[in-house]
Amino acid sequence: MANEEDDPVVQEIDVYLAKSLAEKLYLFQYPVRPASMTYDDIPHLSAKIKPKQQKVELEMAIDTLNPNYCRSKGEQIALNVDGACADETSTYSSKLMDKQTFCSSQTTSNTSRYAAALYRQGELHLTPLHGILQLRPSFSYLDKADAKHREREAANEAGDSSQDEAEDDVKQITVRFSRPESEQARQRRVQSYEFLQKKHAEEPWVHLHYYGLRDSRSEHERQYLLCSGSSGVENTELVKSPSEYLMMLMPPSQEEEKDKPVAPSNVLSMAQLRTLPLADQIKILMKNVKVMPFANLMSLLGPSIDSVAVLRGIQKVAMLVQGNWVVKSDILYPKDSSSPHSGVPAEVLCRGRDFVMWKFTQSRWVVRKEVATVTKLCAEDVKDFLEHMAVVRINKGWEFILPYDGEFIKKHPDVVQRQHMLWTGIQAKLEKVYSLVKETMPKKPDAQSGPAGLVSGDQRIQVAKTKAQQNHALLERELQRRKEQLRAPAVPPGVRIKEEPVSEEGEEDDEQEAEEEEPMDTSPSGLHSKLANGLPPGRAAGTDSFNGHPPPGCASTPVARELRAFVEATFQRQFVLTLSELKRLFNLHLASLPPGHTLFSGISDRMLQDTVLAAGCKQILVPFPPQTAASPDEQKVFALWESGDMSDQHRQVLLEIFSKNYRVRRNMIQSRLTQECGEDLSKQEVDKVLKDCCVSYGGMWYLKGTVQS
Repeated sequence: MANEEDDPVVQEIDVYLAKSLAEKLYLFQYPVRPASMTYDDIPHLSAKIKPKQQKVELEMAIDTLNPNYCRSKGEQIALNVDGACADETSTYSSKLMDKQTFCSSQTTSNTSRYAAALYRQGELHLTPLHGILQLRPSFSYLDKADAKHREREAANEAGDSSQDEAEDDVKQITVRFSRPESEQARQRRVQSYEFLQKKHAEEPWVHLHYYGLRDSRSEHERQYLLCSGSSGVENTELVKSPSEYLMMLMPPSQEEEKDKPVAPSNVLSMAQLRTLPLADQIKILMKNVKVMPFANLMSLLGPSIDSVAVLRGIQKVAMLVQGNWVVKSDILYPKDSSSPHSGVPAEVLCRGRDFVMWKFTQSRWVVRKEVATVTKLCAEDVKDFLEHMAVVRINKGWEFILPYDGEFIKKHPDVVQRQHMLWTGIQAKLEKVYSLVKETMPKKPDAQSGPAGLVSGDQRIQVAKTKAQQNHALLERELQRRKEQLRAPAVPPGVRIKEEPVSEEGEEDDEQEAEEEEPMDTSPSGLHSKLANGLPPGRAAGTDSFNGHPPPGCASTPVARELRAFVEATFQRQFVLTLSELKRLFNLHLASLPPGHTLFSGISDRMLQDTVLAAGCKQILVPFPPQTAASPDEQKVFALWESGDMSDQHRQVLLEIFSKNYRVRRNMIQSRLTQECGEDLSKQEVDKVLKDCCVSYGGMWYLKGTVQS
């Protein structure tokens, strides 16, 4: 008791188990360096891995300008390794040892007792480690130097010998045929050290991309170290009910388990289902049913289950299609599986099934022949996809199996918005893989509508006229409100404003502009279908003519302030961004926000670009080549003009260079910087400017986001 009083509990911390990176997280142990230097400050020239062996090689640059670097020794090592003549195969192209290779070795084979911990807002999040690798310097360049030395000695010996030697006498050779290898001999050969070394050497290297500590992709991946559901409902590994905890302490004996009747592996009773964690219950139900409305799922789980927890769980195993939930493809086709009909790997099957699901977000009907033509899969696989979520109608095609669930759409707009962003990303991937024609016309979610190809041009024009007439009164009121706001500021004395009458043609232009203002499209093709993700009629158009976009001049609104803060923080981290990349980062930012946040009201492309320009950025008109594959959003390049540091002038000169050139060589950039800045810039200063704004590809430098490989 006395010891407990002397050592009181100071704080209790909740512990969560994050499993998003459980099979992917490695711990790299670098050699000890000075405390003032981190490995993130050192440029990583290349990185590659052999996944099966868990072997990694990293190539890092050496600071040759450091006063502790011995230049004469570096030149001598480069000369010994590559010789006097440098070529493409040279290890050190600069004739100086300017890089070093690190190879990994496993410290322990059992990493189940190790985890990476992240402490955030009074919570401790643990992620199990998949491997621990020690990185040590590799001296393979010494072997290369020895090989060069032996070659030179052999060449010298050959030169001293006489060139007039007689030809060698013809020698008789004996041809022998190998005996058939026995099973025991084969097993000994397979278990030998030479065979294992040869097997390891045959495994190909997988080249990796290295992202620094402050890179946006690193920040995005770092979020996976946090447990996705910290409410305690989904953390079933750490939070157990009293009966489950007692079962763990006193498991049933094997005799009792043998007495229980054994059911088929694909049969699970509701009583057994209720004993499983909530996430597993949802996954099993969706895997068996394939398509289900949210109301039916809640009725199966029971009245005591929280609907918010179910919403979190269902989004991990299913996608929203026409207001109903359809199980994800990777749940039905796990990794390393294949088609029972054609033997196609699971990755191809998932891609084809995602295409079918996406088609049903566009229309109530899908034609099997069209799916087979696009996906290049056999008829049996395509039929399996369609039978999961549709029923066949004679002479019409395949119709989605469930009716449109508008009640769920109205009740959960935040979930619909998130699902819409997910479908936007899936559509972008499908367009690249299948080379789809971009669809720009949104389709109306009509339960009785047929395929999109049956709608004539006259019908579309009639629908557009009807919609314009319905919105005419609303647009007139909005126009009057905008006029009053423009007249609101006080007029300075002595200044007279001339008011001109507004013509009907001007009003029509304003109406057309208001109608054409759409919510921000985050995909290359514009997935604006109101049926996508179950968006209800009228939601895509918004409640007003601006779709959540405040009128010009209303920068003091909460939406504008939040958007301005996001833009400024993003450009402080990355000085150059295309509109496409900025919208991708904005989508990631939206996904991390809590439900009901003000930014979910809808942000248009125009509002986003105006905010970027208002935040001190400028648009760089990069002259793309005529046959460029870049989309319009990828050709809009924005850069932070002034950040307040010492490199502002250097970056401005660099951006002016790229406003006239699509790609530039380094020597041209360095000479232009020296000419404009009037001083001899060091290599580190030029490297910093290039790292902030550019990427290197094929010996040329491009602005970030503009290179087309």
